Amino acid sequence: MTTALNPKFTFDSFVVGAANRLAVTAARTVVENPGSAYNPLFIYSGSGLGKTHLLMAIGSQAKKVAPGFNIEYLTLDEYVEAFHAAIAAGQGDAFRRRFQNVDVLLVDDVQFLTGRAEMQTELLRLTEVLQGTGHQIVLTCDRPPGEIAALDERLISRFSGGLVVDMGVPDYETRVAILRRKAEERGAAFQPGVLETVAGADFVNVRELMGALNRLIAYQAVNETPINAEAAKQVLGLASVAAATGGGSADEFAQFVSDVTVTVGKAVEAWRSRVAEAILRWEGEGYRTHRLEALLERDAPAAVDEAITSFVKDVERLKALETEVAALDPQAAGQSIFRDPEHMPEAEEAAARVREGAGPPPAPSPAFPLAQFAAGASNQMAMSAVAAVLAQPGKKYNPLLLVGRSGLGKTHLLNAVGLELAQRRGAIVACLSTQDFVDELIAAIDGNRMDWWRARYRRATALLLDDIHLLAGKERTQEELFNLFNLFLDQERQLVFTAPTPPGAFQGIEPRIASRLGSGLVAELTEPDRDVRRGVAERLLVQLHQPTEAALLDYLADRPVDSVRALTTLVQRVVGAATAKEQPLSAGLAREELEGQAPVGERRRTSGFRTSGIVVSSAGGVRSREKMVWDWPEPSDRVLEESR
Repeated sequence: MTTALNPKFTFDSFVVGAANRLAVTAARTVVENPGSAYNPLFIYSGSGLGKTHLLMAIGSQAKKVAPGFNIEYLTLDEYVEAFHAAIAAGQGDAFRRRFQNVDVLLVDDVQFLTGRAEMQTELLRLTEVLQGTGHQIVLTCDRPPGEIAALDERLISRFSGGLVVDMGVPDYETRVAILRRKAEERGAAFQPGVLETVAGADFVNVRELMGALNRLIAYQAVNETPINAEAAKQVLGLASVAAATGGGSADEFAQFVSDVTVTVGKAVEAWRSRVAEAILRWEGEGYRTHRLEALLERDAPAAVDEAITSFVKDVERLKALETEVAALDPQAAGQSIFRDPEHMPEAEEAAARVREGAGPPPAPSPAFPLAQFAAGASNQMAMSAVAAVLAQPGKKYNPLLLVGRSGLGKTHLLNAVGLELAQRRGAIVACLSTQDFVDELIAAIDGNRMDWWRARYRRATALLLDDIHLLAGKERTQEELFNLFNLFLDQERQLVFTAPTPPGAFQGIEPRIASRLGSGLVAELTEPDRDVRRGVAERLLVQLHQPTEAALLDYLADRPVDSVRALTTLVQRVVGAATAKEQPLSAGLAREELEGQAPVGERRRTSGFRTSGIVVSSAGGVRSREKMVWDWPEPSDRVLEESR
């Protein structure tokens, strides 16, 4: 269940002031760098201050920047209702996959997570998946994460791990600017001082401000004399004495509005009610209702019943197509194309492709290009191996196993290899997490679609699985992978895997699988060296349109972090601090934020952090650079000893 983005809610129509400038800046940054700037972005404010407007503006602008993006906007209540409906229909997995494929997820009113433990778990899982795949999440709320009652601590940590920013009540100048903008949009002109009078009133949010403006526009429309500041006070109840003015009295205006409402309401109530009921019903089932909403924008559209009947017919056809596709490929069934009656031909084509078995397996994420992977001594062996694989796919280092603990860039490098391989003519690259691979197999077994599932992966020219150690204890999946493994090796198709440890340390994985994983090349990624840290910091700052002065990069590169993920968090933290303080980002400001030290004139060294041939992990213990591979400059120059 998703709601269409309101085309009126854009960045251009959003008035920026001191109370919301930081939120708008962060929102624009997210659009320019989805998934890599502030992820998640959490915006909170009181009711009627523009959260929904800003959320939809992000979606609208993202559509312009990347028309191919899958963008979903919905309220938390809509998400809950859609999830319950999917579970009741036995489509829980399809529902989850549908949102896992979203490029930009916009969730409004997350304060309603209170008391919904099941949905908190679902949203936590979805957030982890989207962050892991580089997809953007933006959430709005009427309070900061820590003040949402009974919210899971893990969710609070996730929400707070990106950027949490608030929007306050607009100041007088911003209120004037809002009134002038909205009056201009409505084609309304007022005498000097009228809008300033309204802006000076004690309205607690923008909605009340707009309500006051609408009253003035309606009042002026039925009077020959333009309203002045004094009359505006009377109409809005801002004056204690209702003096007679050229514009009339507030009581007369109220009676006029009442008479018009009754007269017009009788004429339009019936057809509007039917359309509204249809919108509520089909939105409740997760379908886009643009066609029906367009009817409400007309004064008296003809053939309302025929339009509703036609819409229902298209929805029923989409239901049939989605049910058919779900039986063959649950992941494909989660596509938004099966929820939009305006794209019926595309839905028919998508269903036809699935019927023919032409639906490709999951592809590598475009969020992880090879050009954005920072190289250095800590990953030199892995990068050399990747270069060799890309030069001769399936022939050299097949399989390639990338090992290292979480946060060192294995997933990025895996997808980067997949993206490079996918550029070759006729390539079909399957790139997914091992857990998704297992889930797909279970769904195929449950739906008696094993032949179709096997054919899908046997068509692939490369198979890349993240976290291969998750095969532990899953005998049927290991058997299927064993068969695929042999097929790919025989036909010289590339295999690439990631794991936290070398195959000899795997538990619960059959020896025949472990031995094959170690038969190609095992390349370790270790804690990022200074060059990697500097490269990552520079890339992130460029993406966030921040200065990349040498002193700042040197300071960030010297920070004692043990993973790329930890460094990313530091960079986002200092950028957020610079934005909040409205100061240019510098080494001094970064030092003040991270160390609590005020900037000084001269450059100060950090606390003696040094590196050597031994990498000391923050988790404790010493890890030798010779733990996994010999330090030859090129993998091709050394001989690998077969596992015995």
